[in-house]
Amino acid sequence: MPKAKTPDDLTYEQAFRELEGLVASLESGDLPLEEALKLFERGQGLADRCSRLLEQAELRLRQLAPDDRGVLTESDLELEE
Repeated sequence: MPKAKTPDDLTYEQAFRELEGLVASLESGDLPLEEALKLFERGQGLADRCSRLLEQAELRLRQLAPDDRGVLTESDLELEE
């Protein structure tokens, strides 16, 4: 059986899919305490990985907007909350 990759070795999509599966397993309530704790700890690592990747993606988001002369320039994307 291959060893599970560390969260840092996973893409966002891989980490998120695994996290969804862990949450479903934990929500079932059918796990022994030790196994539930291991899944919870793995889930924390996966959630941290997803969060870091989303932050990095947000930093890379850029937008093109006209400056005072009408020339398109790159600037930070401002997201409305």
